[in-house]
Amino acid sequence: MGTVHEIYIAPEGSARMRKVDEAEAVASMGLKGDRYCERVGYYSGWDECQVTLIEAEDLESVAADSGLQVLNGEHRRNIVTRGVRLAELVGHAFRAGDAVLAFDRPRPPCAYIQSITESGMTRALVGKSGICALVVKGGVIRPGDEIAVL
Repeated sequence: MGTVHEIYIAPEGSARMRKVDEAEAVASMGLKGDRYCERVGYYSGWDECQVTLIEAEDLESVAADSGLQVLNGEHRRNIVTRGVRLAELVGHAFRAGDAVLAFDRPRPPCAYIQSITESGMTRALVGKSGICALVVKGGVIRPGDEIAVL
C-alpha cells in the first residue's frame, strides 16, 4: 500500500517536533516519548490522538502552493506516510512496522499549529492535515516500514 516516510515526536505540548529513526508504539497510549503518550500534550485529556499521520504528498503540495515550511515536523503529526491515501483507512486497522493501528478520525488543522509555526499554516493544511489512529498492538515503527490494511 505505502510506507512510513518519517517519524516525529515532541516531549511536551509546544515543544518542537523531533525526527526519530524509530518509535515504539504502546498499545492504547501512543508513541513512547511523545507528548500524548506521556499525557502532556496541548490537547491531553480532551481532544488528543494516540498517533497522528499525514501524507508526504499533501505536505509537498502545501509547501509548493503556499511556500510554508511543513516538511520538517511543522505539521505537528507523528508519522508522515508516502504512497498511502489516508482517507482509504477509514474503518480499518492497519500494520505499520511491528505495530497495529486503527483509524480513529480525521485530524483537522487548528489555530494552535499556526500559533507555533507560521501565519497561514492552519488554512494551508485544510483538507490535508491527516488522521488520528489508535494503537491496537504495540511495536516498533521505522521509516521505510510498509503500511498495509489488515
